[in-house]
Amino acid sequence: MKTLKSIPRFRSEDEEREFWATHDSTEYFDWSRAVRVVFPNLQPSTRTISLRLPESLLADLKVLANRLDVPYQSLMKVYLAERVMRELTQGKTPEELAAEVREPAAPYGRGGQPRKRSSVGSRPRKGKKT
Repeated sequence: MKTLKSIPRFRSEDEEREFWATHDSTEYFDWSRAVRVVFPNLQPSTRTISLRLPESLLADLKVLANRLDVPYQSLMKVYLAERVMRELTQGKTPEELAAEVREPAAPYGRGGQPRKRSSVGSRPRKGKKT
């Protein structure tokens, strides 16, 4: 059995992250003696962001969320996660991805045609003349 190196003390998580990114853990741990553990209550870390969306997109998202009986923010996270995974697994080049971002097929993007809204059940927006 080889002699394992001792793990240094770290001043911050960033310093520890940098260390493990540049060192081989097998020099510090005997992985043959490792035990698998489960953390059933572990929640993924989240960050609050501010995101500007076209009003029509937000309204449509809320309609869909209402039909599914879920909060619209949760539905938005599911949709984003699904799209990100699809893009990552399709193997598109950065140029192909950039072209899709610049020329969206969705009616909400700058490159798409404005969506025709039904006047049924709509009310005038604040500050706008009808």
